[in-house]
Amino acid sequence: MLVGFDRSDDAGVYRLTDELALVQTVDFFTPVVDDPYQFGLIAAANSLSDVYAMGGRPLCAMNIVTFPAGKMDIGILREVLRGGLDKLREAGVALVGGHSVTDPELKYGLSVTGVVHPDRIWTNEGARPGDRLVLTKPLGTGIVNTAIKAGEASAAAIDEVVASMVRLNRDAASVAARFGVRACTDVTGFGLVGHSDEMIRGTGIGLRIDAAALPSFAEAREHAAMGFLPGGLQRNRDHWKATMHAAAGVDPFSIDLVCDPQTSGGLLMAIDPTVADALLAAMRHLDVPAVAIGEFTADPKERIDLR
Repeated sequence: MLVGFDRSDDAGVYRLTDELALVQTVDFFTPVVDDPYQFGLIAAANSLSDVYAMGGRPLCAMNIVTFPAGKMDIGILREVLRGGLDKLREAGVALVGGHSVTDPELKYGLSVTGVVHPDRIWTNEGARPGDRLVLTKPLGTGIVNTAIKAGEASAAAIDEVVASMVRLNRDAASVAARFGVRACTDVTGFGLVGHSDEMIRGTGIGLRIDAAALPSFAEAREHAAMGFLPGGLQRNRDHWKATMHAAAGVDPFSIDLVCDPQTSGGLLMAIDPTVADALLAAMRHLDVPAVAIGEFTADPKERIDLR
């Protein structure tokens, strides 16, 4: 076992040979959008992301489904599975089976197996003081999805957030591999604050985040001001309140953003500052909306400063 449970990494990694290791992960959740086909796309992209976050290449996957048989039109399930399959085909990943159970609530996701060279594994540990913190997707999916459920999000806002959630992190990972990655994770349910904490916990370094640089979806600020804040946002804020320190004058919306739980969020990477600008330019060439949002610091240790 090369990567296990000890650092809360995105996937497990098991060495097969000196040049080949397995990457294994599983993820599934309840619908975040009304359209079942889109839900399938999102869930599959989210599951695949953990392999990309480890520097790996996904090869095959198995469906995981719970479905309220007899209480929901079976056509809904077909559309969910069709969305998942289409996303796997886009990623060049084979669907090799799966498992379903009857449950009061629809849930869907995938168990994914990939490969990586044992010497080229990305973990969430390894950042150095001075490294740039790069994020490859906007924040605010939890806020906008809460507004969608309330029927308050515009069609444009829905299209924007869905387009981000269904996008694979493959291109971002491919570019990053060319420039070198010190540490990497993807931003999901623990929000930027939780996954940033994973990158510094137990390492003796800290992190400074530039609140003004945080990217967000167009209507996220408006919906946050209206109170469309998911329950997970407050849980993240409470859990990491001792780790995150917001400077006086920081926009409250920025605090909401870093605590907002993401669905199929972007990669969060520690990048050598000497190549960070070139990496961002290469990302933009592939229409990956990556931005540098902060830097790792020698002091204060194991603390996230939002400024």
